[in-house]
Amino acid sequence: MLMTAQEADFGQTPSQTVGPYFAYGLTAAQYGYDFDQPFDGVVALDNASGERIRLEGRVIDGDGNPIGDALVEISQPDGEGRYPQTPEEAREIGFRAFGRAGTGTDAQNRFVFHTVKPGAESPGEAPHINVIVLMRGLLLHAFTRVYFSDEAEANARDAVLASVPAERRHTLIAERVEQGGAVSYRFDIRMQGPQETVFFDV
Repeated sequence: MLMTAQEADFGQTPSQTVGPYFAYGLTAAQYGYDFDQPFDGVVALDNASGERIRLEGRVIDGDGNPIGDALVEISQPDGEGRYPQTPEEAREIGFRAFGRAGTGTDAQNRFVFHTVKPGAESPGEAPHINVIVLMRGLLLHAFTRVYFSDEAEANARDAVLASVPAERRHTLIAERVEQGGAVSYRFDIRMQGPQETVFFDV
């Protein structure tokens, strides 16, 4: 005999989990679909103000494995701490201020952004990049920040970083690597586990 939903009383079901829509809907060109995407991993063009850097890393699960279907979005000011206010200004200064990259097309499941090291947005604030992480099974996107290992003095003054327990601040620091004249910052995002990245309630 079939029961009605009221009779079964299974309780409330969770929201639909977020799946591989990211690749198709938000990073189509990266994944080889035959239509364009408005943003990609190139944040700064040739004439952007600031030190050219590459920000790269992986999104890692609680078992230490890289996640191959995550999507990472970043937003940041340019090297002078400015955000473009219009699309025209963004084209003029060569800086888009926003980037989006999936982790499923890189052999090491990395996200990669080509940008500039940001300037401080306001006095007393350390240079940083805002990060949003989306992935399968994550009902709400997660917010975090990237600070820089070579900005120790500015980091020590930053109010947001100071609000994080001292033993967990290292999870927000990207390590600088220089090779062949190019500058990279390495920043792995750990979703769970003892070294879980600090996420903010925004």
